[in-house]
Amino acid sequence: MNSASTDVLISEVGPRDGLQSIKSIMPTEEKNAWIDALYKAGVREIEVGSFVPAKLLPQMADTAEVVRHAKTLPGLTVMALVPNLRGAQAAIEAGVHKLTIPVSASAAHSLANVRKTREEMIEEVQKIAQYRKEFAPEVKVEAGIATAFGCTIQGLVPEDEVIWMAEQAINAGADESGLSDTTGYANPAQIKRLFRRLKAAIGSKAGAAHLHNTRGLGLANCLAAYEEGVTSFDSSMGGLGGCPYAPGASGNVVTEDLVFMFEAMGIKTGINLDLLFEARKPLQAGVPSEIIYGMVPEAGAPKGFMPATQWGG
Repeated sequence: MNSASTDVLISEVGPRDGLQSIKSIMPTEEKNAWIDALYKAGVREIEVGSFVPAKLLPQMADTAEVVRHAKTLPGLTVMALVPNLRGAQAAIEAGVHKLTIPVSASAAHSLANVRKTREEMIEEVQKIAQYRKEFAPEVKVEAGIATAFGCTIQGLVPEDEVIWMAEQAINAGADESGLSDTTGYANPAQIKRLFRRLKAAIGSKAGAAHLHNTRGLGLANCLAAYEEGVTSFDSSMGGLGGCPYAPGASGNVVTEDLVFMFEAMGIKTGINLDLLFEARKPLQAGVPSEIIYGMVPEAGAPKGFMPATQWGG
C-alpha cells in the first residue's frame, strides 16, 4: 500500500532478487551501505534478502544481519522472501515487517523453484499465515504469484489457474497477492487483462506488480498495470535480477528508469532521482565485476526535468 504522500510505492528488490541471481557475493557491510543509500534517496520498502539455506543461495547467508541493520532506518518497511515455514520463523525472529512467499502458477516452475507442488505451497502459505497470527500479528504476508504470464519450463500458464492460485493464497491467510512476470513473457494487453481479473477476484487484496524487462517491455507493462489501478511496483536497481530456476529469466525492471517514468508523468514516488543515481555507487562497489544497467542513469534526466512533487495544481 502506498503512503498518503505518494501516488505509487516503488519496492526495491535488488538486495534479494538482484543479488541472488549473480555469482558475486556482496559483503554484508556493502549491502548495508547500499540499503542506506537507497533509503537516503527516499525508497521506503526494500526486500533485503531471503531466508533460504546458505548452501542453495550463499548470496543470502547474511540476511538476518542485513535485516537487523535495515530495521534501524525509521519508516522503512523491511521485507524478506521466505519459501516455507522454517524461513518465515527465521525472518520473524530477525524482525522483518513483511514476508513475501513465492507461489508459482506454473506447476513445473513450482517444483523447480521450491521443490513443492502448487497445492503444497498453498498449504505452506496457510502454515506461515497461522504462525504469523499467533506470534507476530503485525507482520504482513504477501503471496506473489510467480510465472503468472508464462513459464520458460512449462510454456503457457492458463489465466484461470493464475487467478485460482491468487484466490487460494488469500483464502490461506495471505494479506495480499500480486502478479509476477518471472520470465519476462508479458505484454501490456496481457498485463491489463490479468490485473483486471485479479482485482475482480480478490479486490483490495490485489498486490504488487513484479515485472521483468527480459524482452524490453518492462516499463510498458508497469504503465499498463498502473492504468489498471496497481499502485505498488517491485523493481531492482541497475536491473539486476531474475529467477535462478527459470532459464533465461533475466532483468528486473530498472528502479531508476521506473522512478523517472512516473515522476516525469507527474506521479509521485517519493524518491529523489539524483540521490537514486548516487545509490548506484555502493551497489557497483559491492559487486564490481557485475554490469548494472539503466537508460536514464546513463543519459541523465532531460534538461528542465521537474519531479512530480514540483508540479503545480
